[in-house]
Amino acid sequence: MLYRYGRPRVSIALALAAAKPAMPVVATLIHALLQIITVALGSPLGREVAPREVGAMSAGRLARAFSLGDADTRVMMACGAGAGLAAVYNVPLAGALFVLEVIMGTFNFSVMIPALACCAIATVVAWAGLGNETQYHLSGLAVTPSLLVWSLLAGPLFGLAAYGFGRLTRSAREKAPRNALLPLLCLLNFTLIGLLAAYFPALLGNGKGPAQLSFSNHLLITAAATLLLLKVAAIWGSLRAGAQGGLLTPGLTCGALLACLLGGAWNGLWPGTAPGAFAVIGAGAFLAASMNMPLTAVVLIFEFTGLTLDFLLPMIVAVTGAMVLSRLCQQRPARRKTVPRRNVAPGYPNGCRRKPPPHRYPARDKRAGPPLPRVYVAGGSRSVICGLPGSLNPCL
Repeated sequence: MLYRYGRPRVSIALALAAAKPAMPVVATLIHALLQIITVALGSPLGREVAPREVGAMSAGRLARAFSLGDADTRVMMACGAGAGLAAVYNVPLAGALFVLEVIMGTFNFSVMIPALACCAIATVVAWAGLGNETQYHLSGLAVTPSLLVWSLLAGPLFGLAAYGFGRLTRSAREKAPRNALLPLLCLLNFTLIGLLAAYFPALLGNGKGPAQLSFSNHLLITAAATLLLLKVAAIWGSLRAGAQGGLLTPGLTCGALLACLLGGAWNGLWPGTAPGAFAVIGAGAFLAASMNMPLTAVVLIFEFTGLTLDFLLPMIVAVTGAMVLSRLCQQRPARRKTVPRRNVAPGYPNGCRRKPPPHRYPARDKRAGPPLPRVYVAGGSRSVICGLPGSLNPCL
């Protein structure tokens, strides 16, 4: 079984948190194979989870074979996951930062050195089959004063959108079926996506097509709005149906499409900036806030697209604004639900639903010592509720 107690057994986070970090071989391979098949069939989810899981599993087995300790095994498994990401997308530095910032949460040299080495080696090995090519191809993009001001103003909007996107995807994953209903819902979901793809071919896949159209200035505002709505709906439907996959490239695509809308409106006020420049900045800001990895997102966009360093300033400005507003939304206090109390007599402790009869209160003699403890804990033990012993408690 791939699931136990309602959660994936092949999760990298669960494996690293275990007392003896390890990932099951058969379940991990089946899980990765299912992701590859669904992505090949047009799933809107990302394809980076499968190589990360296989890399972490392989690194963990090698660490156990060389009798490494639990701490070193965790580091090697994290490096294996980062190496899988670096190899499949040709992003060695972003893969190492993913290990440090997202998986391990530390920039200690004992983790940094093996992370950089593993991601670099994995990328070079992948060149033999995939070549040294960037994922997206750009042309004719330049930084303008209009783009700098737009990055400052639009950054918080991307943070707010990323916060809503994160809540939507988490809710869909939590409500996904873990029983025989899963294949039926997946079949229905992918059938609907296939029917929509007959009219919107760019909807298929992890979002590389719409992102490339956004970066290359080939997407109109109306088309961007339509693809954005359909893409978010397809991602939610796939996760709700129980399909597995990553949100890295889908989040990047949603950010690029949203940036086309905001950038098109901004060009009406201050023209002169290519739509692809807005899309690149928006993709980085949305990805950073949705996955809570600002450094990794910035480096990832640069390695994905081969951007020049001129875009570093507007990218940092937009990512900072997005991260600040996203964190503020995450840290807002949860609204407490108050349950109305019925028939509560005024002047009595919480939990007393009726006025106690006078005969139940024993006459207290002043010579009998201190009074009973006045501890008012609704739903507590019988000996302290309403400050009376259990046998005299009118609230029970």
